[in-house]
Amino acid sequence: MLEVFLNAKSTEGVVKQMQGYFGGELTERWGEHTLVFDNDIAKGCVRCITFDWGVSLLEIDALFYDDVLLVNANGKSNPIHFSYCSQGYYKNRFENESEFHTVAQFHSSIIVSKTDLKLYTFFPKEIHLILNDICIIRKEFLKKRNNQLSELNENLYRVFVDDKDETAFAYYSPIHLRMEDYVKTLRDLKTEGMARVLHIEGEVYHLLSMHIARHDKYQNNEAIPHALLKNELKIIKRYARKILDDPSISYNLDQISSDSGLSQAKLQEGFKFLFARTVTEYIRHVRLEAARDLMNTTDLNISQIVYTIGFTSRSYFSKIFKEKYGMTPHEFRKQVVVVNMDDEELSI
Repeated sequence: MLEVFLNAKSTEGVVKQMQGYFGGELTERWGEHTLVFDNDIAKGCVRCITFDWGVSLLEIDALFYDDVLLVNANGKSNPIHFSYCSQGYYKNRFENESEFHTVAQFHSSIIVSKTDLKLYTFFPKEIHLILNDICIIRKEFLKKRNNQLSELNENLYRVFVDDKDETAFAYYSPIHLRMEDYVKTLRDLKTEGMARVLHIEGEVYHLLSMHIARHDKYQNNEAIPHALLKNELKIIKRYARKILDDPSISYNLDQISSDSGLSQAKLQEGFKFLFARTVTEYIRHVRLEAARDLMNTTDLNISQIVYTIGFTSRSYFSKIFKEKYGMTPHEFRKQVVVVNMDDEELSI
């Protein structure tokens, strides 16, 4: 087993310390540090970026050829880690615990150590690991004027305001498939320069809010429905992606149940859990979003758009479009035309 001792005060420092163990080349661009390695120890990359108010992002995408134990020994400066496992698994435990807690694929954790209490993180060998970790240095974050800490539940509030690092805290979430979509967006981001940095920062805060909301649900006993298995949620997520990719198909609950092999009750429960919508509400939401995008990007008239996205009644489409966006499709289209004309005038 390879033991990796980490005590740097910054995320960039942590990556530099990892380089000392994993080797590889460390580069920096637009404030984003990337360590790439391919040797007898491991193959993959680690990247990080730091924002204002003590918030940073660390991503690990690697295959280790031996078991790895990260020993986080930050002494009197212990950040909060909001972590999500996209692939593989990892394990955590505090120094004073005898058993590791496993964080499996599509699961998340919130963990922070206390003064002089080491945190151990175990990465298994020969397992492709993809890990997203949002790190918050509390003393810096508390200086943020609009930090909204008063909105947190009691447990998380105590963790955030403990700037003396007197309390260790660990929360391990049930499966959270929806978070993977946002984590994947970060991994696949292609923009450059300032736009990239701002996009990453926005996604990081979105993920942070999802971690906190998930913890609140757990505290309110709203955990994953016991009737749904992990593979069933994956099936539902795949079918939701199919609807998103092709909303024009005439979907109905009977047909989706037959295609997926899941009962209608499980489908409804799964869609509500993953998307906070029933199956019908999700289909309608996807079609309306598609209609809005077509109005923004094509010259199709309203009738053509209605049938392109799978609706059969123009009056029904107009009714639900206004309910969602506060204006009729014609009013929305007029605004799009005005904006496009203004853009053309500015480019002349």
